[in-house]
Amino acid sequence: MNRQDLPNELYSADQVRELDRTAIDDFCIPGYELMCRAGQSVFERVKAFCPEATSCAIFCGGGNNAGDGYVIARLAIAAGMEVTVYSVVEASRLKDDALKAYRDCIDSGCKVAAYDTKALLGEEVIIDALLGTGLDREVEGLYADAIAAINASRAFVIAVDIPSGLNADTGKIMGCAVKADLTVSFIGLKKGLFTGDAPDYCGKIYYASLDIPNAVFDKVDCAAQRIRFLQPPRRSRCAHKGHNGHVLVIGGDLGYSGAIRMAGEAALRVGAGLVTVLTRPEHAILINSSRPELMCRGVIEPECIDAIIDSADVVILGPGLGRSDWSKGLFDAATRVAKPMVIDADGLNWLADSGQYGDHFILTPHPGEASRLLKCSVSEVEQDRFAAVSSIRRQYGGICVLKGAGTLIASHHHIAVADVGNPGMATGGMGDVLTGVIAGLLAQGFSNWESAEQGVYIHGSAADAAAVDGGERGLLATDLMPYLRHLVN
Repeated sequence: MNRQDLPNELYSADQVRELDRTAIDDFCIPGYELMCRAGQSVFERVKAFCPEATSCAIFCGGGNNAGDGYVIARLAIAAGMEVTVYSVVEASRLKDDALKAYRDCIDSGCKVAAYDTKALLGEEVIIDALLGTGLDREVEGLYADAIAAINASRAFVIAVDIPSGLNADTGKIMGCAVKADLTVSFIGLKKGLFTGDAPDYCGKIYYASLDIPNAVFDKVDCAAQRIRFLQPPRRSRCAHKGHNGHVLVIGGDLGYSGAIRMAGEAALRVGAGLVTVLTRPEHAILINSSRPELMCRGVIEPECIDAIIDSADVVILGPGLGRSDWSKGLFDAATRVAKPMVIDADGLNWLADSGQYGDHFILTPHPGEASRLLKCSVSEVEQDRFAAVSSIRRQYGGICVLKGAGTLIASHHHIAVADVGNPGMATGGMGDVLTGVIAGLLAQGFSNWESAEQGVYIHGSAADAAAVDGGERGLLATDLMPYLRHLVN
């Protein structure tokens, strides 16, 4: 199952519990039936991904997640596998469906052993059914020991619903977490599976609906959505450059000419008709000679740029802008105009100082810039990226794109999550290219939301394609340019 095969909707842990309750109470599907379906869906993944495996270790905790594990154990024994079940909770503490699953597992001939830190794990497959979506505190004690043992093994690890120790709502590790090769998520995809620490811990994500009726999902709104790529429409055969918009890029203080050049070229590569660069006079000739399609203007007095701003459809403010008096003058002149405006880099730092609000803004902070906008630490931003992106949007208006693993896009009504991109993007200039992509789409008539959402998707997908061709390590921001052009065509 690839990313386009997964459902679009993402849910909080509470919302998934409500979906579960609705299926049981309103649609009369017994809870134990859902548990058996969950166990069956995981065991099918065992057979699909490890068809030659003959041994399996299953780690069970004390909730319904453990019940799923006991169902899997019963199915694995019936299939002739050698199964060891390690429990970190005494059977007497199990309740309801989980207790029934345990008893059925015992009746099938399975031996359940209390987990001992001295246990040697030599099984080919490990099933993580320790902790589910209800985790609300740091993992410690025997649970932490079991997680460490799982991570130290050489087995293929499958997480039941969510890797134990990962927060289902934020994607943050709660002390420690299982590093899974595959995660099978039930009923509703959890929003924490796609951002924060999650990309390092979930492995491949597989979705199992458990045959819940579609009407169940009509009763619960989702918390966020995965981005779906929308192919740009075919251009009119009579189009000319004026039809495709004019982007104005403002920035490039002394020593920072590369950022605006990359932003400007990215806007052109996704289809903007015209791109003008306003920068230091020392940089104008240099940029124009290396990319002659960019119209470069040297600016000495920021107060004289009003006419140039008036001629543009979209403004990029910030790449290489710097923190000088010249920089502040450009920031002040640009933000006096209420045009669609993508603000990045030092533009965000000046915005944090000014506290300006604008519904025409598209803000693209990385966690460090987000911390300055919110007057908090980077760790606080990363602790709950969903809360952070929503807070920035409320405080500064418009749309906020919080970059990082699992980039988030927030408007007044929506939050979208990007599951594209790779670690090769952790290099200078990638944010400048994203800014140009978003502005280039804006200039062609896409809405602010479409430009932000699709810009993030196209940018991440271009990086993925470049990494496939040349590898993640050593990937440069400018390597994305030919792939950007391909994706928008």
